[in-house]
Amino acid sequence: MDPSVETLAFRTPLGFALLDPQGRVTWHNARASEMLGADALAIGAPLAKLPGVRDDELRDVLAGRQALPVVRRRGTSARAGGPAVDYDLRRYSEGASAGWVLTLTPHLSGDDEARAGIFYESFLTSTNAMEVTDRHGVLLDVNPAFERIYGYSRAECIGRRPNMVRSRHTRPEVYDRMWADLLDPAKGHWSGEVMNRDRRGHERPVLLTITAVKNAEGETTHYVGVAVDLSERRKWEQSLAHPDRLASIGQLAAGVAHEINTPLANVMLVTESIRRRATDPWMRSRLDTITSQVENAAKIVRGLLDFARRSEPTFVPLDAGEVVRDSIGFLQGKRSPDVEIVERIADEPLPILGDRGQLIQVVTNLINNAYDAIGEAGGRIEIRVEGDGRDAVITVADSGPGIPPEALPHLFEPFFTTKPEGKGTGLGLAICHGILMTHHGTIRATNGPEGGAVFEVRLPVRVARPAGPSAPTERNS
Repeated sequence: MDPSVETLAFRTPLGFALLDPQGRVTWHNARASEMLGADALAIGAPLAKLPGVRDDELRDVLAGRQALPVVRRRGTSARAGGPAVDYDLRRYSEGASAGWVLTLTPHLSGDDEARAGIFYESFLTSTNAMEVTDRHGVLLDVNPAFERIYGYSRAECIGRRPNMVRSRHTRPEVYDRMWADLLDPAKGHWSGEVMNRDRRGHERPVLLTITAVKNAEGETTHYVGVAVDLSERRKWEQSLAHPDRLASIGQLAAGVAHEINTPLANVMLVTESIRRRATDPWMRSRLDTITSQVENAAKIVRGLLDFARRSEPTFVPLDAGEVVRDSIGFLQGKRSPDVEIVERIADEPLPILGDRGQLIQVVTNLINNAYDAIGEAGGRIEIRVEGDGRDAVITVADSGPGIPPEALPHLFEPFFTTKPEGKGTGLGLAICHGILMTHHGTIRATNGPEGGAVFEVRLPVRVARPAGPSAPTERNS
Protein backbone atom coordinates (compact mmCIF):
# COMPACT_ATOMS: atom_id res chain seq x y z
CA MET A 1 0.00 0.00 0.00
CA ASP A 2 1.16 3.53 -0.78
CA PRO A 3 2.71 5.01 2.43
CA SER A 4 0.67 8.24 2.22
CA VAL A 5 -2.55 6.27 1.81
CA GLU A 6 -1.62 3.98 4.68
CA THR A 7 -0.89 6.97 6.93
CA LEU A 8 -4.25 8.50 6.07
CA ALA A 9 -6.04 5.20 6.65
CA PHE A 10 -4.49 4.84 10.09
CA ARG A 11 -5.49 8.37 11.12
CA THR A 12 -9.10 8.20 9.95
CA PRO A 13 -11.84 7.51 12.53
CA LEU A 14 -13.23 4.83 10.19
CA GLY A 15 -12.22 1.17 10.25
CA PHE A 16 -10.74 -0.34 7.07
CA ALA A 17 -9.68 -3.87 6.13
CA LEU A 18 -8.54 -5.39 2.83
CA LEU A 19 -9.26 -9.02 1.92
CA ASP A 20 -8.01 -11.12 -0.95
CA PRO A 21 -10.53 -12.76 -3.37
CA GLN A 22 -10.85 -15.77 -1.02
CA GLY A 23 -11.70 -13.52 1.93
CA ARG A 24 -8.33 -13.72 3.72
CA VAL A 25 -7.32 -10.56 5.62
CA THR A 26 -4.31 -8.87 4.00
CA TRP A 27 -4.34 -5.57 5.89
CA HIS A 28 -6.40 -3.57 8.38
CA ASN A 29 -5.98 -0.38 10.37
CA ALA A 30 -6.00 -0.13 14.14
CA ARG A 31 -9.48 1.35 14.23
CA ALA A 32 -10.93 -1.71 12.47
CA SER A 33 -9.30 -3.99 15.04
CA GLU A 34 -10.76 -1.90 17.87
CA MET A 35 -14.25 -1.94 16.39
CA LEU A 36 -14.50 -5.59 15.24
CA GLY A 37 -11.97 -7.36 17.43
CA ALA A 38 -8.44 -8.54 16.68
CA ASP A 39 -9.51 -12.21 16.42
CA ALA A 40 -11.81 -11.42 13.52
CA LEU A 41 -9.02 -9.69 11.57
CA ALA A 42 -5.99 -11.96 11.89
CA ILE A 43 -3.64 -11.27 8.98
CA GLY A 44 -3.59 -14.20 6.56
CA ALA A 45 -6.67 -15.82 8.04
CA PRO A 46 -10.17 -15.78 6.55
CA LEU A 47 -12.46 -13.12 7.90
CA ALA A 48 -13.81 -14.83 11.02
CA LYS A 49 -17.18 -13.19 11.45
CA LEU A 50 -19.34 -10.14 10.89
CA PRO A 51 -21.73 -9.67 13.81
CA GLY A 52 -25.31 -9.98 12.64
CA VAL A 53 -24.42 -11.94 9.49
CA ARG A 54 -24.82 -15.72 9.43
CA ASP A 55 -21.58 -17.65 8.87
CA ASP A 56 -23.00 -19.46 5.85
CA GLU A 57 -24.14 -16.15 4.31
CA LEU A 58 -20.69 -14.62 4.80
CA ARG A 59 -19.01 -17.70 3.28
CA ASP A 60 -21.38 -17.61 0.29
CA VAL A 61 -20.62 -13.95 -0.33
CA LEU A 62 -16.86 -14.38 -0.10
CA ALA A 63 -16.95 -17.49 -2.25
CA GLY A 64 -18.97 -15.73 -4.89
CA ARG A 65 -21.96 -18.04 -4.51
CA GLN A 66 -24.14 -15.13 -3.42
CA ALA A 67 -24.46 -12.51 -6.12
CA LEU A 68 -24.94 -9.48 -3.88
CA PRO A 69 -22.27 -8.37 -1.43
CA VAL A 70 -23.15 -7.64 2.17
CA VAL A 71 -23.81 -3.88 2.18
CA ARG A 72 -24.63 -1.57 5.08
CA ARG A 73 -25.47 -4.36 7.50
CA ARG A 74 -25.57 -3.44 11.16
CA GLY A 75 -23.67 -5.34 13.88
CA THR A 76 -22.18 -4.83 17.32
CA SER A 77 -18.53 -4.37 18.19
CA ALA A 78 -16.91 -7.58 19.48
CA ARG A 79 -15.15 -5.55 22.16
CA ALA A 80 -16.94 -5.77 25.48
CA GLY A 81 -18.83 -2.55 26.02
CA GLY A 82 -17.67 -1.26 22.66
CA PRO A 83 -19.87 0.88 20.40
CA ALA A 84 -22.23 -0.51 17.82
CA VAL A 85 -20.89 -0.36 14.27
CA ASP A 86 -22.19 -0.32 10.72
CA TYR A 87 -20.12 -2.01 8.05
CA ASP A 88 -19.91 -2.18 4.30
CA LEU A 89 -18.35 -5.13 2.43
CA ARG A 90 -17.74 -4.52 -1.27
CA ARG A 91 -15.85 -6.33 -4.01
CA TYR A 92 -13.22 -4.35 -5.92
CA SER A 93 -11.24 -5.12 -9.04
CA GLU A 94 -8.63 -2.85 -10.56
CA GLY A 95 -6.15 -4.23 -13.08
CA ALA A 96 -4.36 -7.20 -11.58
CA SER A 97 -5.65 -6.36 -8.09
CA ALA A 98 -8.88 -7.85 -6.82
CA GLY A 99 -10.45 -8.59 -3.49
CA TRP A 100 -12.74 -7.08 -0.87
CA VAL A 101 -12.90 -3.81 1.07
CA LEU A 102 -14.48 -3.80 4.51
CA THR A 103 -15.44 -0.37 5.91
CA LEU A 104 -16.64 0.06 9.50
CA THR A 105 -18.33 3.20 10.85
CA PRO A 106 -19.64 3.96 14.34
CA HIS A 107 -23.34 3.25 14.48
CA LEU A 108 -25.57 6.12 15.48
CA SER A 109 -28.06 5.62 18.28
CA GLY A 110 -31.74 6.08 17.52
CA ASP A 111 -31.73 9.72 18.64
CA ASP A 112 -28.44 10.47 16.91
CA GLU A 113 -29.66 8.83 13.72
CA ALA A 114 -32.88 10.87 13.82
CA ARG A 115 -30.95 14.08 14.34
CA ALA A 116 -28.57 13.21 11.52
CA GLY A 117 -31.56 12.59 9.27
CA ILE A 118 -33.04 15.96 10.16
CA PHE A 119 -29.77 17.75 9.46
CA TYR A 120 -29.31 16.04 6.10
CA GLU A 121 -32.91 16.77 5.16
CA SER A 122 -32.25 20.42 6.03
CA PHE A 123 -29.18 20.30 3.80
CA LEU A 124 -31.27 18.96 0.92
CA THR A 125 -34.18 21.39 1.31
CA SER A 126 -32.21 24.58 2.03
CA THR A 127 -32.87 27.38 -0.46
CA ASN A 128 -29.21 28.41 -0.16
CA ALA A 129 -26.45 26.64 -2.06
CA MET A 130 -24.59 24.29 0.30
CA GLU A 131 -21.47 22.22 -0.23
CA VAL A 132 -19.42 19.77 1.83
CA THR A 133 -15.74 19.19 1.08
CA ASP A 134 -13.04 17.06 2.64
CA ARG A 135 -10.16 18.73 4.48
CA HIS A 136 -8.32 19.16 1.18
CA GLY A 137 -11.21 21.13 -0.37
CA VAL A 138 -12.54 18.39 -2.66
CA LEU A 139 -16.34 18.36 -3.00
CA LEU A 140 -18.08 15.42 -1.34
CA ASP A 141 -21.67 16.62 -1.72
CA VAL A 142 -23.77 19.57 -2.88
CA ASN A 143 -27.46 20.20 -2.30
CA PRO A 144 -30.22 20.76 -4.91
CA ALA A 145 -30.07 24.55 -4.40
CA PHE A 146 -26.40 24.46 -5.47
CA GLU A 147 -27.43 22.57 -8.62
CA ARG A 148 -30.24 25.05 -9.32
CA ILE A 149 -28.22 28.23 -8.75
CA TYR A 150 -25.03 27.22 -10.54
CA GLY A 151 -26.43 24.83 -13.16
CA TYR A 152 -24.10 21.90 -12.37
CA SER A 153 -25.45 18.48 -11.40
CA ARG A 154 -24.38 16.80 -8.17
CA ALA A 155 -22.55 14.10 -10.15
CA GLU A 156 -20.54 16.76 -12.00
CA CYS A 157 -19.51 18.44 -8.74
CA ILE A 158 -18.39 15.49 -6.60
CA GLY A 159 -14.63 15.02 -6.80
CA ARG A 160 -14.01 18.54 -8.09
CA ARG A 161 -13.10 21.71 -6.20
CA PRO A 162 -15.46 24.64 -5.46
CA ASN A 163 -13.33 26.90 -7.68
CA MET A 164 -15.36 25.44 -10.58
CA VAL A 165 -17.80 28.32 -9.86
CA ARG A 166 -15.13 30.91 -9.08
CA SER A 167 -15.33 34.21 -10.98
CA ARG A 168 -12.30 36.17 -12.13
CA HIS A 169 -13.99 39.26 -10.67
CA THR A 170 -13.18 38.14 -7.11
CA ARG A 171 -9.70 39.30 -6.14
CA PRO A 172 -7.19 36.54 -5.21
CA GLU A 173 -6.46 38.20 -1.87
CA VAL A 174 -10.05 37.45 -0.81
CA TYR A 175 -9.34 33.72 -1.06
CA ASP A 176 -5.95 34.16 0.63
CA ARG A 177 -7.72 35.73 3.61
CA MET A 178 -10.39 33.01 3.54
CA TRP A 179 -7.85 30.19 3.85
CA ALA A 180 -5.89 32.08 6.51
CA ASP A 181 -9.05 32.22 8.65
CA LEU A 182 -10.07 28.62 7.94
CA LEU A 183 -6.62 27.25 8.83
CA ASP A 184 -6.35 29.39 11.97
CA PRO A 185 -7.00 26.95 14.88
CA ALA A 186 -8.42 29.80 16.96
CA LYS A 187 -10.97 30.73 14.28
CA GLY A 188 -11.82 28.04 11.73
CA HIS A 189 -14.49 29.96 9.85
CA TRP A 190 -14.80 32.71 7.24
CA SER A 191 -17.63 34.82 5.81
CA GLY A 192 -17.67 37.42 3.07
CA GLU A 193 -19.12 38.50 -0.27
CA VAL A 194 -17.62 37.00 -3.40
CA MET A 195 -18.56 36.92 -7.07
CA ASN A 196 -19.24 33.45 -8.46
CA ARG A 197 -20.11 32.35 -11.97
CA ASP A 198 -22.75 29.80 -12.98
CA ARG A 199 -22.51 27.28 -15.79
CA ARG A 200 -23.95 29.72 -18.32
CA GLY A 201 -21.28 32.30 -17.50
CA HIS A 202 -23.58 34.61 -15.55
CA GLU A 203 -21.98 36.43 -12.63
CA ARG A 204 -23.66 35.77 -9.27
CA PRO A 205 -22.81 37.79 -6.15
CA VAL A 206 -23.07 35.58 -3.06
CA LEU A 207 -22.57 35.88 0.69
CA LEU A 208 -20.34 32.87 1.34
CA THR A 209 -19.80 31.34 4.78
CA ILE A 210 -17.38 28.43 5.25
CA THR A 211 -16.92 26.57 8.52
CA ALA A 212 -14.31 23.97 9.41
CA VAL A 213 -15.75 20.72 10.85
CA LYS A 214 -13.47 19.27 13.53
CA ASN A 215 -13.30 15.85 15.18
CA ALA A 216 -12.97 15.11 18.89
CA GLU A 217 -9.21 15.71 18.71
CA GLY A 218 -9.73 19.18 17.24
CA GLU A 219 -8.51 18.22 13.76
CA THR A 220 -10.31 19.59 10.71
CA THR A 221 -11.97 16.77 8.77
CA HIS A 222 -14.38 18.63 6.49
CA TYR A 223 -15.57 22.07 5.42
CA VAL A 224 -19.18 23.15 5.05
CA GLY A 225 -19.99 26.12 2.80
CA VAL A 226 -23.26 28.03 2.56
CA ALA A 227 -23.76 30.57 -0.26
CA VAL A 228 -26.65 33.05 -0.15
CA ASP A 229 -27.41 34.22 -3.68
CA LEU A 230 -27.52 38.05 -3.68
CA SER A 231 -28.51 38.48 -7.35
CA GLU A 232 -32.15 39.44 -6.69
CA ARG A 233 -31.16 41.60 -3.73
CA ARG A 234 -28.75 43.56 -5.91
CA LYS A 235 -31.51 44.15 -8.49
CA TRP A 236 -33.85 45.46 -5.77
CA GLU A 237 -31.13 47.71 -4.37
CA GLN A 238 -30.50 49.16 -7.82
CA SER A 239 -34.21 49.70 -8.45
CA LEU A 240 -34.62 51.41 -5.06
CA ALA A 241 -31.57 53.60 -5.62
CA HIS A 242 -32.71 54.67 -9.11
CA PRO A 243 -35.52 57.05 -7.97
CA ASP A 244 -33.19 58.67 -5.42
CA ARG A 245 -30.52 59.15 -8.07
CA LEU A 246 -33.03 60.69 -10.48
CA ALA A 247 -34.37 62.97 -7.74
CA SER A 248 -30.84 64.25 -7.06
CA ILE A 249 -30.25 64.78 -10.78
CA GLY A 250 -33.58 66.60 -10.95
CA GLN A 251 -32.58 69.03 -8.21
CA LEU A 252 -29.26 69.66 -9.95
CA ALA A 253 -30.99 70.07 -13.32
CA ALA A 254 -33.41 72.64 -11.93
CA GLY A 255 -30.58 74.71 -10.50
CA VAL A 256 -28.55 74.51 -13.70
CA ALA A 257 -31.58 75.40 -15.84
CA HIS A 258 -32.33 78.54 -13.85
CA GLU A 259 -28.67 79.61 -13.99
CA ILE A 260 -28.55 79.10 -17.78
CA ASN A 261 -31.85 80.88 -18.46
CA THR A 262 -30.47 84.31 -17.55
CA PRO A 263 -27.46 84.36 -19.91
CA LEU A 264 -29.62 82.83 -22.67
CA ALA A 265 -32.14 85.64 -22.27
CA ASN A 266 -29.34 88.21 -22.37
CA VAL A 267 -27.88 86.69 -25.54
CA MET A 268 -31.32 86.77 -27.17
CA LEU A 269 -31.83 90.45 -26.20
CA VAL A 270 -28.43 91.48 -27.54
CA THR A 271 -29.03 89.54 -30.75
CA GLU A 272 -32.38 91.22 -31.34
CA SER A 273 -30.86 94.63 -30.59
CA ILE A 274 -28.14 94.10 -33.21
CA ARG A 275 -30.68 92.72 -35.70
CA ARG A 276 -32.68 95.97 -35.56
CA ARG A 277 -29.58 97.95 -36.60
CA ALA A 278 -28.10 95.50 -39.08
CA THR A 279 -28.74 95.95 -42.82
CA ASP A 280 -26.09 93.60 -44.25
CA PRO A 281 -27.72 90.30 -45.36
CA TRP A 282 -24.69 88.25 -44.28
CA MET A 283 -24.83 89.79 -40.81
CA ARG A 284 -28.55 89.15 -40.49
CA SER A 285 -28.09 85.47 -41.51
CA ARG A 286 -25.45 85.05 -38.79
CA LEU A 287 -27.83 86.61 -36.26
CA ASP A 288 -30.57 84.18 -37.36
CA THR A 289 -28.16 81.30 -36.68
CA ILE A 290 -27.48 82.67 -33.18
CA THR A 291 -31.22 83.01 -32.52
CA SER A 292 -31.85 79.44 -33.70
CA GLN A 293 -29.13 78.02 -31.45
CA VAL A 294 -30.36 80.01 -28.46
CA GLU A 295 -33.88 78.68 -29.03
CA ASN A 296 -32.50 75.12 -29.11
CA ALA A 297 -30.68 75.74 -25.84
CA ALA A 298 -33.84 77.20 -24.33
CA LYS A 299 -35.76 74.09 -25.39
CA ILE A 300 -33.27 71.92 -23.49
CA VAL A 301 -33.56 74.18 -20.46
CA ARG A 302 -37.37 73.85 -20.53
CA GLY A 303 -36.90 70.07 -20.70
CA LEU A 304 -34.66 70.18 -17.65
CA LEU A 305 -37.25 72.17 -15.76
CA ASP A 306 -39.97 69.73 -16.82
CA PHE A 307 -37.79 66.84 -15.63
CA ALA A 308 -37.23 68.53 -12.29
CA ARG A 309 -41.05 68.79 -11.90
CA ARG A 310 -40.89 71.91 -9.76
CA SER A 311 -44.56 72.68 -10.54
CA GLU A 312 -47.15 70.66 -8.65
CA PRO A 313 -49.64 68.69 -10.79
CA THR A 314 -53.36 69.31 -10.50
CA PHE A 315 -54.98 66.01 -9.56
CA VAL A 316 -58.52 65.41 -10.77
CA PRO A 317 -60.58 62.22 -11.28
CA LEU A 318 -59.75 60.71 -14.69
CA ASP A 319 -60.43 57.59 -16.69
CA ALA A 320 -57.16 55.96 -17.82
CA GLY A 321 -58.82 54.75 -21.02
CA GLU A 322 -59.99 58.27 -21.92
CA VAL A 323 -56.50 59.69 -21.28
CA VAL A 324 -55.05 57.18 -23.76
CA ARG A 325 -57.78 57.82 -26.35
CA ASP A 326 -57.14 61.57 -26.10
CA SER A 327 -53.40 60.95 -26.53
CA ILE A 328 -53.99 58.86 -29.64
CA GLY A 329 -56.27 61.58 -31.03
CA PHE A 330 -53.66 64.20 -30.25
CA LEU A 331 -51.24 62.37 -32.57
CA GLN A 332 -53.81 61.88 -35.32
CA GLY A 333 -51.78 63.96 -37.77
CA LYS A 334 -48.68 61.80 -37.31
CA ARG A 335 -50.38 58.60 -38.42
CA SER A 336 -49.01 56.84 -41.46
CA PRO A 337 -50.67 54.21 -43.64
CA ASP A 338 -47.51 52.11 -43.15
CA VAL A 339 -48.05 51.94 -39.38
CA GLU A 340 -50.88 49.83 -37.98
CA ILE A 341 -52.26 51.12 -34.67
CA VAL A 342 -54.03 48.49 -32.55
CA GLU A 343 -56.00 49.77 -29.57
CA ARG A 344 -56.97 47.34 -26.81
CA ILE A 345 -58.71 49.58 -24.28
CA ALA A 346 -60.92 48.26 -21.50
CA ASP A 347 -64.60 49.06 -22.04
CA GLU A 348 -65.23 49.74 -18.36
CA PRO A 349 -63.77 52.90 -16.79
CA LEU A 350 -60.47 52.69 -14.95
CA PRO A 351 -60.71 55.61 -12.48
CA ILE A 352 -57.43 57.27 -11.51
CA LEU A 353 -56.37 60.58 -9.99
CA GLY A 354 -53.97 62.63 -12.04
CA ASP A 355 -53.05 65.70 -14.03
CA ARG A 356 -54.61 65.19 -17.45
CA GLY A 357 -52.06 67.25 -19.35
CA GLN A 358 -49.07 65.57 -17.76
CA LEU A 359 -50.42 62.05 -18.31
CA ILE A 360 -51.21 62.83 -21.96
CA GLN A 361 -47.61 64.05 -22.22
CA VAL A 362 -46.39 60.66 -20.96
CA VAL A 363 -48.53 58.60 -23.35
CA THR A 364 -47.84 60.77 -26.41
CA ASN A 365 -44.11 60.58 -25.68
CA LEU A 366 -44.27 56.77 -25.62
CA ILE A 367 -46.28 56.62 -28.85
CA ASN A 368 -43.92 59.10 -30.52
CA ASN A 369 -40.95 56.92 -29.50
CA ALA A 370 -42.73 53.89 -30.98
CA TYR A 371 -43.17 55.74 -34.30
CA ASP A 372 -39.49 56.70 -34.30
CA ALA A 373 -38.43 53.12 -33.52
CA ILE A 374 -40.46 51.71 -36.42
CA GLY A 375 -39.11 54.25 -38.88
CA GLU A 376 -40.07 54.59 -42.52
CA ALA A 377 -40.25 50.83 -43.07
CA GLY A 378 -43.58 50.71 -41.25
CA GLY A 379 -44.85 48.26 -38.68
CA ARG A 380 -47.28 47.92 -35.81
CA ILE A 381 -47.95 49.77 -32.55
CA GLU A 382 -50.19 48.14 -29.96
CA ILE A 383 -51.65 50.33 -27.20
CA ARG A 384 -53.31 48.45 -24.38
CA VAL A 385 -55.21 49.68 -21.32
CA GLU A 386 -56.45 47.21 -18.70
CA GLY A 387 -56.88 46.83 -14.97
CA ASP A 388 -55.45 44.13 -12.74
CA GLY A 389 -57.61 44.84 -9.70
CA ARG A 390 -55.24 47.38 -8.18
CA ASP A 391 -53.58 49.34 -10.99
CA ALA A 392 -54.52 50.77 -14.35
CA VAL A 393 -51.93 49.32 -16.74
CA ILE A 394 -51.06 51.19 -19.95
CA THR A 395 -48.83 49.31 -22.39
CA VAL A 396 -47.26 50.66 -25.59
CA ALA A 397 -45.52 48.01 -27.71
CA ASP A 398 -43.93 48.45 -31.13
CA SER A 399 -42.55 46.13 -33.80
CA GLY A 400 -39.25 48.00 -34.07
CA PRO A 401 -35.75 46.64 -33.43
CA GLY A 402 -36.13 46.70 -29.64
CA ILE A 403 -33.86 48.18 -26.98
CA PRO A 404 -30.20 47.10 -26.68
CA PRO A 405 -29.80 45.17 -23.40
CA GLU A 406 -27.00 47.46 -22.25
CA ALA A 407 -29.30 50.49 -22.68
CA LEU A 408 -32.23 49.18 -20.60
CA PRO A 409 -30.85 50.23 -17.17
CA HIS A 410 -30.22 53.80 -18.38
CA LEU A 411 -33.35 54.64 -20.42
CA PHE A 412 -34.85 56.95 -17.81
CA GLU A 413 -31.67 58.87 -17.04
CA PRO A 414 -31.46 62.46 -18.33
CA PHE A 415 -29.64 62.96 -21.64
CA PHE A 416 -29.46 59.21 -22.34
CA THR A 417 -30.87 58.37 -25.76
CA THR A 418 -30.68 55.52 -28.25
CA LYS A 419 -31.68 57.83 -31.12
CA PRO A 420 -29.13 59.08 -33.69
CA GLU A 421 -27.27 62.28 -32.87
CA GLY A 422 -29.45 65.33 -33.29
CA LYS A 423 -32.70 63.32 -33.17
CA GLY A 424 -33.40 63.58 -29.46
CA THR A 425 -32.34 65.35 -26.27
CA GLY A 426 -32.56 62.30 -24.03
CA LEU A 427 -35.03 64.02 -21.70
CA GLY A 428 -38.37 62.59 -22.86
CA LEU A 429 -38.35 59.34 -20.87
CA ALA A 430 -36.70 61.03 -17.88
CA ILE A 431 -39.59 63.53 -17.83
CA CYS A 432 -42.11 60.67 -18.09
CA HIS A 433 -40.45 58.99 -15.13
CA GLY A 434 -40.63 62.21 -13.08
CA ILE A 435 -44.31 62.73 -13.92
CA LEU A 436 -45.23 59.18 -12.95
CA MET A 437 -43.35 59.44 -9.66
CA THR A 438 -45.51 62.42 -8.68
CA HIS A 439 -48.57 60.30 -9.61
CA HIS A 440 -47.36 57.39 -7.43
CA GLY A 441 -47.02 55.32 -10.58
CA THR A 442 -44.25 53.39 -12.29
CA ILE A 443 -42.85 52.90 -15.79
CA ARG A 444 -40.92 49.88 -17.00
CA ALA A 445 -39.22 49.09 -20.31
CA THR A 446 -38.59 45.61 -21.71
CA ASN A 447 -38.19 43.88 -25.05
CA GLY A 448 -41.10 41.83 -26.34
CA PRO A 449 -40.74 38.05 -26.83
CA GLU A 450 -41.00 38.53 -30.59
CA GLY A 451 -38.91 41.71 -30.72
CA GLY A 452 -39.75 45.37 -30.37
CA ALA A 453 -39.85 47.60 -27.30
CA VAL A 454 -42.58 47.35 -24.65
CA PHE A 455 -43.27 50.20 -22.20
CA GLU A 456 -45.60 49.50 -19.27
CA VAL A 457 -47.08 52.32 -17.17
CA ARG A 458 -48.89 51.55 -13.91
CA LEU A 459 -51.13 54.03 -12.10
CA PRO A 460 -53.06 53.24 -8.92
CA VAL A 461 -56.82 53.12 -9.35
CA ARG A 462 -58.81 55.68 -7.40
CA VAL A 463 -61.35 53.28 -5.86
CA ALA A 464 -61.40 49.60 -4.94
CA ARG A 465 -62.17 47.43 -7.93
CA PRO A 466 -63.67 43.95 -8.12
CA ALA A 467 -61.20 41.08 -8.33
CA GLY A 468 -60.21 39.90 -11.76
CA PRO A 469 -58.79 41.71 -14.77
CA SER A 470 -60.89 43.89 -16.98
CA ALA A 471 -61.47 42.68 -20.51
CA PRO A 472 -60.16 45.04 -23.18
CA THR A 473 -61.75 45.31 -26.57
CA GLU A 474 -59.47 45.18 -29.60
CA ARG A 475 -59.84 47.42 -32.56
CA ASN A 476 -57.57 48.47 -35.43
CA SER A 477 -57.08 52.12 -36.24
